[in-house]
Amino acid sequence: MKEKVIIFGSTGTLGTYLIDELVARNKYEIVACGNRNLNADFYAKRGIKCYSIDLSEMNSFQQLPMENVKAVVQLAGVMPSRMVGYKPELYLKVNTIGSFNVLEYCRKIGCKKYIFTQSHSDVAGLWNTGKLIRHDASRMLNYTGDHAVYIISKNAAVDLSEHYFYDHGISNVILRLPTIYSYRPISEMYVNGEKSVLAYRYLIEKAVKGESLEIWGDPHVKKDIVYVKDFCQMVDKAIGSNKARGFYNVATGIGTSLEDQIMGISKVFSKEGNPSEVVYRRDKPSQISYLYDISNAENDMGYAPEYSYIEMLEDMKHEMNGDRFIHVDNQKVLY
Repeated sequence: MKEKVIIFGSTGTLGTYLIDELVARNKYEIVACGNRNLNADFYAKRGIKCYSIDLSEMNSFQQLPMENVKAVVQLAGVMPSRMVGYKPELYLKVNTIGSFNVLEYCRKIGCKKYIFTQSHSDVAGLWNTGKLIRHDASRMLNYTGDHAVYIISKNAAVDLSEHYFYDHGISNVILRLPTIYSYRPISEMYVNGEKSVLAYRYLIEKAVKGESLEIWGDPHVKKDIVYVKDFCQMVDKAIGSNKARGFYNVATGIGTSLEDQIMGISKVFSKEGNPSEVVYRRDKPSQISYLYDISNAENDMGYAPEYSYIEMLEDMKHEMNGDRFIHVDNQKVLY
């Protein structure tokens, strides 16, 4: 009998890709858990058990498997990019209390591996330095703005997982996530509660239309760009590794300049033979820069990024023609 892997947040972007990846690898019995947009018929047709779970309600967990669970992966949570307006109490209710409930579930059923996705905003004070940010970097968060209570709630969840490691032997694997690049039909996000469009999706759409692309500020500023399928690879390796414990940066370990980012989008998404014009706007602000060290993921898990930046864009272009999100395509995940 295959061991089970429980995935909370299955209907989100990361959860959708991760379930597809783990089902394809066929090593575990995958159990999908979500709150909104859970399409039971879709999962049933694929032979995947699914459950509607409210993380903030402990009673909701009683319906879940109680034995033979190898790992619990917690992707679920409230994010600023999916919040209309500003409701900070939801961060504490779902991200912190919800994490406590998931850890309690792990303790009660004897599951010894807990994988949690942490925002890289916990080290925001180390961005724009040009130096690799280590997995064990000290917290340097911004205590102002719409992300403050969000990252405080996530940090509290991380601290809870440390407690459950030391008191109950549950190995906590904390995956620190920058922006995870992916394709999903929904391209909107929210900034300070107001609707916006993901910057890279906006640029891709302009390239598809043959419109000009702008490079703002310093074209040589770099950031670490990681693809969703490499995220899935790291989760799979974390589940299978007996050594994995603590923080890991989900990244590539290299920086891609803004100039290379824009030129790549023009190359991959422009009409053949008619690349988008690229305009340099040094009068505009430069992009945020962050670079992450992945050496402990390489050593502990055997992780190695499989997608270069251009390969990522080419795969995203392929994803645009697929039906990966048919189960949630017309539903927006918002709070």
